Amino acid sequence: MMRPSRLRPRDALRVAGSGLKARPLRAVLAALGIAVGIAAMVSVVGISASSRAEIDRQLRALGTNLLTVEPGQELRGGEPAKLPDESVDMVARVGPVSSVSAVGAIDDALVYRNDKIDELRTNGITTLAARPDLLDAVGGEVASGRWLDDALGAYPTVVLGDTTAKRLGITRTDGTVAVLLGERWFTVVGILAPAPLAPELDAAALVGWPVAKEMLGFDGSPTRLYERSPESAVEDVRAVLPATVNPENPEEVTVSRPSEALAAQAAADETLTTLLVALGGVALFVGGIGVANTMVIAVLERRSEIGLRRALGATRRHIRVQFLGESVLLAGLGGVGGAVLGGAVTGGLAALRDWPFALPLWVLGGAALATIFVGAIAGAYPAARAARMSPTAALGSG
Repeated sequence: MMRPSRLRPRDALRVAGSGLKARPLRAVLAALGIAVGIAAMVSVVGISASSRAEIDRQLRALGTNLLTVEPGQELRGGEPAKLPDESVDMVARVGPVSSVSAVGAIDDALVYRNDKIDELRTNGITTLAARPDLLDAVGGEVASGRWLDDALGAYPTVVLGDTTAKRLGITRTDGTVAVLLGERWFTVVGILAPAPLAPELDAAALVGWPVAKEMLGFDGSPTRLYERSPESAVEDVRAVLPATVNPENPEEVTVSRPSEALAAQAAADETLTTLLVALGGVALFVGGIGVANTMVIAVLERRSEIGLRRALGATRRHIRVQFLGESVLLAGLGGVGGAVLGGAVTGGLAALRDWPFALPLWVLGGAALATIFVGAIAGAYPAARAARMSPTAALGSG
């Protein structure tokens, strides 16, 4: 009694591979469509995850316990409100508060690189009076030079924010460079590193509180307070800050938490990621159509091969498995190539921006499953069509 022929998984894989090797250029072009879709999805998810990891790293380093206090609008007349001069000292008396500092805007002290610059070209730079303990409160750092301590704060010296230094083209902080603030020359003694929780400092020129009053007409009223307290007490402190800063009109005080803005940025990134992953899915769908088209053409071109295999004992199931295997293998090769490409793009961008590499493993596993699914769907019809061919018709057409 003749035993029925069997097609073991290893044999099916070998037969599918030989079918692709016979037409390498067509296989590469078809797999490329799958690779593009997978690379798009992997890189988008990887870049978004790395960006969120960088935000989390910044928040861990800078802390989420920073609150900022600003004046709002006066209820009568709608004019901008002012914070009392003693507001910093009042906040410092609140029990859980660990540090508090402030800056004050100086409206009439525009910043210029020299006295030849057109007065209208301000570059969007603001001048702020700053207290010596400001960097401790906001978690800021000096990138070059030094900060305004009690000694420097009494003299015409200035520390530039990161963006300000770039706009003015200043890199030296050795005391040989000066900028024009209003009608006074101030020596540049420091440049700040970017301050994620206080981005207003990046585009500012900061001078000492005493010299701002003496030489720039500063009225001593703070325009923004920075306060830190233990994480467990942040919400309680937030609730009492308006009445503490301005007991007579607490409704004219605005309290915000800068870390919430970074968290909102991460949420916006997630929304954008969803959209881009959907676009990657469209590219994957188009690639699947390309694989299906390739397999249909392969069935038409290889009718004589199908007829010969059927005549030699191959069953319809064997033919179906052969062509379905070719389709899955073709899509799988595209998926692997796309995953490698997407991972490389993520790693390259993360290294370029000094982000942590945070590509989730489930993305690679999902990419593999997606390609298997697409390959199976794309090859289902061509495989069924090949299996339906009778040996005599297939051989006769060849």
